[in-house]
Amino acid sequence: MNLQVNLGKLTLSNPIILASGTAGYGREIAPYLDLNRLGALTLKGLSLNPWMGNPPPRIHETYAGIMNSIGLENKGFDQFVGEDLPFLEKFKTKIIANIWGKTIEEYSDIAQKMNELERIDAIEVNVSCPNLEQGGKSFSSNSHVLCRLIQVLRQKVQKPLIVKLGPNTDDLNQVLLFMEKEGVDILSMTNTFPSLAVDVENQRFIFSKKTAGLSGPAIKPLALQLVYDVIERTRLPIIGMGGIMKAEDALEYLLIGARAVALGSVNLINPSAAMEILDGIEAYLIQKNILDINELIGKVR
Repeated sequence: MNLQVNLGKLTLSNPIILASGTAGYGREIAPYLDLNRLGALTLKGLSLNPWMGNPPPRIHETYAGIMNSIGLENKGFDQFVGEDLPFLEKFKTKIIANIWGKTIEEYSDIAQKMNELERIDAIEVNVSCPNLEQGGKSFSSNSHVLCRLIQVLRQKVQKPLIVKLGPNTDDLNQVLLFMEKEGVDILSMTNTFPSLAVDVENQRFIFSKKTAGLSGPAIKPLALQLVYDVIERTRLPIIGMGGIMKAEDALEYLLIGARAVALGSVNLINPSAAMEILDGIEAYLIQKNILDINELIGKVR
């Protein structure tokens, strides 16, 4: 059975990816699964310098989902290289670095440094973080700024470049056309959905920043719709994500045309879920007498 999938210049042994922010830098989740069986591991988002993130509480459970306000907390590039990169050298799994910055210059600096690391196979750009040069709104909420960011990063990055879009991307058609023109290799979507929770007992917002990002099975129908809409509008390969909890969820994304899937919140509930989902996909292909997973991708259009 062939499980290999191609996403432009990035080839994966199978379509299962661990999404950024839910598996640390690999070491944290390694005791619970075989990293070498994954198609790829996406690292927790990294900035050039360490970042403290938001004050607690950072996680809040809701109906069929999880709200988070981590605030992009991370150890920074240098500490990652010293602590985690040697560990990742032991594995053949593709490693995707997720990067972010508060300005275009910060994005450019971390992208250039990641591009120089041989162990990093692709770079995913989180454009849902706040742009301090534009009053704190996310990069994805201003198509002109987003296109400028992509243009700068494409000049700095020779590795496969992945742009991670959220549900609030401004002027999506223009952005998709620009990314195709500038040579973006892959899209991943979607990021968490904006959400709000109130502490009724204490009559205040749950999170210090008021809003948070909603993930988990509650968002799957919405995420699936977004992924389908984008697949219909672009020729770029898509990594689909949002609410995948079992093999059937992953298969839905593949059937509508996503070439790979990323698992997020499920890793927090069941850190070995990726192996179970991969086994479930293999069992489905055997049941349907399909010898190549690529025969399945995009079958429901």
